[in-house]
Amino acid sequence: MKKLIALTLSLLIAACALLTGCNIGNTQSGENYTIDGDKIPTADVEVVFYHTMGANLRGVLQKYIAEFNKTYPNITINEQSIGGYDDVRDQIKNEIQVGKQPALAYCYPDHVATYLRSKKVIDLSVYINDPDVGLTDAQKSDFIAGYYKEGQQFGDESKMYTLPFSKSTEVMYYNKTFFDTHGLSVPDHWFPNGANDTTSLDYVIKKIKEIEPTSVPLGYDSEANWFITMTEQLKTPYTKATESVEGRFLFNDPANIEFCDKFRAWALDGLMTTQAIYGGYTSGLFTNTQANDKGEVVHSYISIGSSAGATYQCPGKSDDGSYPFEVGIAQIPQADANNKKVISQGPSVCMFVQKDPNVNNAAWLFLKFLLTSPEFQAEFSMTSGYVPVLKSTFELEPYKEFLAGASTNKEGIAALSAKVCMEQENSYFTSPAFEGSSHARDQVGNLLIAYVSANKDASEAELKKLFSDAVNRCISLTM
Repeated sequence: MKKLIALTLSLLIAACALLTGCNIGNTQSGENYTIDGDKIPTADVEVVFYHTMGANLRGVLQKYIAEFNKTYPNITINEQSIGGYDDVRDQIKNEIQVGKQPALAYCYPDHVATYLRSKKVIDLSVYINDPDVGLTDAQKSDFIAGYYKEGQQFGDESKMYTLPFSKSTEVMYYNKTFFDTHGLSVPDHWFPNGANDTTSLDYVIKKIKEIEPTSVPLGYDSEANWFITMTEQLKTPYTKATESVEGRFLFNDPANIEFCDKFRAWALDGLMTTQAIYGGYTSGLFTNTQANDKGEVVHSYISIGSSAGATYQCPGKSDDGSYPFEVGIAQIPQADANNKKVISQGPSVCMFVQKDPNVNNAAWLFLKFLLTSPEFQAEFSMTSGYVPVLKSTFELEPYKEFLAGASTNKEGIAALSAKVCMEQENSYFTSPAFEGSSHARDQVGNLLIAYVSANKDASEAELKKLFSDAVNRCISLTM
């Protein structure tokens, strides 16, 4: 009988592991994690790392994985590109329910806030402060402070759930050749301060439309970023980390409706488009030099998008080897010169509890190797246009030479983008991260698309309902 009971229990445990993904092995909570196993594993282990890198950046990553393996040949880094940031988020949300989450993953703060409910996100401070494998004081202080502090924004500053990998922001690309030819000012604010305000974006895009009637003067890639940035610049309500779910989503506000009305007017007049409305990154419209079937070249003259996408904002060379136009880069327009705000984006990395604690220890060794290397940060930045997260990177001669080569053509545009990013470091912001903040981001992006795209005869009540419906969706998705 005892043998039968033992056999039955074994079969039940096996079935649990196979069918439900029960976490047989390490069952620690990520928020109270302690280092177990070998701090420096000697057995063969595999670390799965989810990210969003394209082929060029994966090449940089694989180069440094090979360097890491010279010291740790027993640690296999299984790096996987999962598409976009939201694709990573959605895949992990599914996998974490059955204990199949990766060891490391690219993340945004609101993604981590969603993952924290599972208690599988590791508080990295246990590794950072470990006397054997942790970071030295010099390594900690080498991180740019604003980026480092992002990992502590989840309600308890003693816990560190992310480390910065590389950063970017939004910048304004403009057709410098066109601006110079027509004497246009580079706009530094959205809406006019008086009748003849030639430095407002409103004035500039209307003037462009007069000069080029077939153009769509402005393209903005991220609708969600645009909405959220406006609330920061205007100091209007967006979200708040409160215990009450109903009290978290505050963006149904008259001041937010007001700026959406202004953007809608631009859209109705053919002055602007967005990624969703255009059907692709608006850099495609900005760089377009091909005529349509009517013989018209339809393009934009201003494109607001990620600083990491600078090379995509440059047109291809003409038949004579020259570029059709020069590309200028400036900071995005502001609502208030005394409250400059620009979104901080670009990936951080978080770690998830694994069944074998040696996998987490190996993952930490790789994370520490990668994120304390100014050489990696320099090469990653020079390849991508992302901004390094380590101060020491800016002291490397190759990186200094890279920045010195900043120019308005494809060869130097990534460096120019990085320089503009560095100039606005004190203006960076991140939104509150909490359960449901990821839904808020999705919903305000969809809201802006729906609002500016609504039928021209849509009533005020119909437009306002778009706001209330978006808030209600946030609440229902979070409950």
